[in-house]
Amino acid sequence: MTVPRRRLLAITAVMVGAVVLAVAVAVVLAPRIPALLTPPSPAESPSPDYALTVDPPPAAAEPTRPGVAGLVDAAWVARVSAASGIPERALAAYAGAAIAKARAMPSCGLSWSTLAGIGLVESDHGQHGGSTVGEDGTVTPPIFGIALDGSAASHIPDSDNGKVDGDAEFDRAVGPMQLIPQTWRNWHTDGSGDGVEDPQNIDDAVAATSNYLCRASGDMVSRAGWRAGVLAYNGSDAYAQSVANAANRYAADAASSE
Repeated sequence: MTVPRRRLLAITAVMVGAVVLAVAVAVVLAPRIPALLTPPSPAESPSPDYALTVDPPPAAAEPTRPGVAGLVDAAWVARVSAASGIPERALAAYAGAAIAKARAMPSCGLSWSTLAGIGLVESDHGQHGGSTVGEDGTVTPPIFGIALDGSAASHIPDSDNGKVDGDAEFDRAVGPMQLIPQTWRNWHTDGSGDGVEDPQNIDDAVAATSNYLCRASGDMVSRAGWRAGVLAYNGSDAYAQSVANAANRYAADAASSE
């Protein structure tokens, strides 16, 4: 049976629209940028391949500082930092962002250990290349990934005139959580409470990452949901395994510190 030309055009338009929508979602939610630190081979990594459930960090009775880092109990931060090796300032950002996201979107179930696992793989908790995280959360010197010129990673032409990443030719992932300019544009936030949105600030970057993960997957507890969120952040099984390994190790460290 021959499909009428008008109907055929309508069907074609719907199909094209669906493809455009899929591409748009892929750009927003799946940058697939390599981490600054090389993940180990999945063959060398133990199971499980997702982050197991971890006890939520205790909230501070009163905020200890502006922003997400002030939401977590300071004694817990000191104790878990000593047990895990995560710098206190970075750990406060991960735990505080998890507390904030649990309050805003409890159904997501995003854990501090998952955020810490990503922070480790992406930038060694803001310490990549000799950088340090200041008391205000800002990373010095700033952290920039490689130019996304297609030679070693995705080909992403400049989208921000170099405003975020300092490169007016190609995009680069930036900051301790390695967010590309397009992702930062969609999920930017002031996690530090200083009135400035800066992807080189660990509070801002981790809060934006929590927004991103809970948008990519509304369930960061189950295996399928967790992997959907992390693989949207970076579409590599080796990457997801490295994050899972780190998250589960940090969760065990926290439990042993009690």
